[in-house]
Amino acid sequence: MSDDGGRGGGMGGGTGGLVGIVLVSHSAAVATAVAELAQGLAGGGTTAPIAAAGGTPDGGLGTSSELIVRAAEAVGTGAGVAVLVDLGSAVLTVKALVAEGDELPGGTRLVDAPFVEGAVAALVTASAGGDLDAVEAAAAEAYGYRKV
Repeated sequence: MSDDGGRGGGMGGGTGGLVGIVLVSHSAAVATAVAELAQGLAGGGTTAPIAAAGGTPDGGLGTSSELIVRAAEAVGTGAGVAVLVDLGSAVLTVKALVAEGDELPGGTRLVDAPFVEGAVAALVTASAGGDLDAVEAAAAEAYGYRKV
């Protein structure tokens, strides 16, 4: 799940394939587990590219611009990259990277969505060929999933 997990082809909503998904967590284990869960729930066949960018380069808790940029580059196909984050500094780090605009692939977008449910919805939609707007909408819609 770190760099190229789930790379797939097929129809996509953009100039070069499927929308990529990056999951940013303060924990590498959490980001990787959520990526694995999303892939498992997305069903068989080709899935959109998804990458985990969790923790710091030395394996600690935190967020890393370097890991986020590397993950976005790994999943960027030209159709856009949806970035989902867990909390706090992950949000701030991605916002800063998007604002700078020169390190992330074109069409990279911070998506306001719940981390787990949003990741599943984003990956399913991207894998079905949804464009970046559709992927963002599906992930954000996950805020409405009621559990009781």
